[in-house]
Amino acid sequence: MKALVLFSGGLDSSVCLALAVKEYGAQEVLALSVSYGQKHKKEMEASGRIAAYYGVQRLTLDLGAIFQGSDCTLLEGAAQEIPHEAYADQLAKTGGAPVNTYVPFRNGLFLSSAAAVALSHGCEVIYYGAHADDAAGNAYPDTSVEFHRAISDAVYIGSGQALRIIAPFIDKTKADVVAEGTKLGVPFALTWSCYEGHEKACGVCGTCRDRIRAFRENGLTDPLEYERIED
Repeated sequence: MKALVLFSGGLDSSVCLALAVKEYGAQEVLALSVSYGQKHKKEMEASGRIAAYYGVQRLTLDLGAIFQGSDCTLLEGAAQEIPHEAYADQLAKTGGAPVNTYVPFRNGLFLSSAAAVALSHGCEVIYYGAHADDAAGNAYPDTSVEFHRAISDAVYIGSGQALRIIAPFIDKTKADVVAEGTKLGVPFALTWSCYEGHEKACGVCGTCRDRIRAFRENGLTDPLEYERIED
């Protein structure tokens, strides 16, 4: 294997997978999907479908026990409901602290685990889908340029300079990700981004709103079905 893709089955990681397959070929790409105790399995199911679409090997890893005790609203047993509002509105209420859908240090944990898996399979590079919209306003601090730089350095040093981390969209918007995915022919209809686990995407959680807007900014309509879309 040459490349490992940290692969949730969402839009961003699916575009990363397409980039890795284009660069290395499907037979040299390993997709790693992590279960973290989330309320639904829609993304995990999507990751299986998309990995099969591209013909790449897929591994799964369960790290849910690490987040037990967290009050993150994405996790099973959370007391609060997932917010149905834009991230900007959520941040106005937190005073600049991470939003309550932030899973504690998730990317740090996932990338560290991915590094061990990648090295075990002889990979030389890890792809993950952090982008600038997620980092804006400190909503998800483990998607920032500063975090990426720090963890990339740590993994490169800790791997004996054998493993690099690539975040191709770290300074790009969600609209840029959609544009790149469109060029690559990513099967967006197979992906899942919504924080809710309904039959259709809710259309009103923070990630649904960002996704819908990203397609609109490209003059496109998201192929996913939504329960409702707010203008």
